[in-house]
Amino acid sequence: MGKDVKAFLKIKRQSCEYRGVSERVKDCNDVTIPRAHEQSLEQASRCMDCGTPFCHWACPLGSYSPEWNDLLSRGQLKRAFDLLSAANNLPEITGRLCPGLCEYACVLGINDDPVTVRENELAIIEYGFIQGLIKANPPRKRTGRKIAVIGSGPAGLSCAAQLNQTGHNVTVFEKDDKPGGLLRYGIPDFKLEKWLIDRRINLYRKEGVEFVTGKDIGVDIPAVKLLKDFDAIAICAGSRTPRDLNIEGRQLSGINFAIDYLIQANKHASGTAIADSEIIDAKSKKLVVIGGGDTGSDCVGTANRQGAANVVQIELLSKPPECRPPEYPWPKYPLILKTSSSHEEGVERLWQISTRKFIGRNGKLEKLSCIKVDIENKQGRTVINEIAGTQFEIEADMAVLALGFTGPVQAGLVRELELELDNRGNIKTGANFMASREKVFAAGDSRRGQSLVVWAIQEGRQAAQAIDEYLQG
Repeated sequence: MGKDVKAFLKIKRQSCEYRGVSERVKDCNDVTIPRAHEQSLEQASRCMDCGTPFCHWACPLGSYSPEWNDLLSRGQLKRAFDLLSAANNLPEITGRLCPGLCEYACVLGINDDPVTVRENELAIIEYGFIQGLIKANPPRKRTGRKIAVIGSGPAGLSCAAQLNQTGHNVTVFEKDDKPGGLLRYGIPDFKLEKWLIDRRINLYRKEGVEFVTGKDIGVDIPAVKLLKDFDAIAICAGSRTPRDLNIEGRQLSGINFAIDYLIQANKHASGTAIADSEIIDAKSKKLVVIGGGDTGSDCVGTANRQGAANVVQIELLSKPPECRPPEYPWPKYPLILKTSSSHEEGVERLWQISTRKFIGRNGKLEKLSCIKVDIENKQGRTVINEIAGTQFEIEADMAVLALGFTGPVQAGLVRELELELDNRGNIKTGANFMASREKVFAAGDSRRGQSLVVWAIQEGRQAAQAIDEYLQG
């Protein structure tokens, strides 16, 4: 199939469409409507095959976006799939969850809407699965070396997949009952249905990767035992210590961490029984989500599906601009306002709001005492000042803290191995991803800090290369 090299002048960007709000809030299924195959080819033809592809530069994985976009536009999906998979172990995940750093660096985006790179990526990988192009490909030869990967999120899965393909024997340890890490329990089904994770995990199992679930290393199994039994250990346990808000009234019931709320909601959606005394449910409640990021957005969408009476999302920082600001010129990834599908379903969003205390009666939350703040940038440092006389209250039966994470859980694994931490509380490593203890490596959020899924995949791939070089030279 030929390609119209001037397609970018004739065809406008068409992003994914969502199911109607009144329909999608009644279930936890994917909010998007699958794109027609012909439309994917047409959208891929907008790629200009630039001489200097900044999309490739912006992607942590160095994805060959112009090349596989060109192949997709010509209908050569088998070759497009091979090229896409060469740089990305989980394109079906990034095609759904990545914020699209590549699209903000697209050359076409200088004076027009950028190419739908993320959705084109998703079209290629799903075509690969539907057409049976993706099959188990176990290594022909084994090295005899044994590697333990701790954590089965995107960093752990990509690290395990790469090491397994090299011929090493890989065992992935996951403390939860099913592999996937926060992909499974931290991301709502309406953004990532869990059969997608199972599909990939089953493929890895057929290729020889062993998964041991329900075992917390450093708690259920001593970490030193892994040091004895394996030739190397890769810690990909994520950044799972939530940032707290230690203010007056924090002890009141009805205040929960976002991660606890989302994990339980995901388990409930999968059919796991939750004890009545432990249920965190927003049904008929006035909910305040503290934190304006993606996790907070996921809490908004979850609450809408649970039937919350009212949802308010507050953020300490200023409302971002809707268009690229001067301080984030192309091809930088800009800090701009994001309105997710969850926001479209119903929420009141407030910016420059500081929560001063939680107010309640008989041990239960009733409202939040807040104040407006002024944000200043002084010599590159953000300074937050309360604005006198702007105190107000928000009624709330329930509050969710979506304030990010402070680092990996230190109790158990990290403490037992006496690993050195950096000044942010993450596992400190050298350039070769090795931690302060011989044979122990770290990758992903546990090393880098809370970050994007695409960075986690790249960290896992790089750590796998470092481990292989350590074992084989």
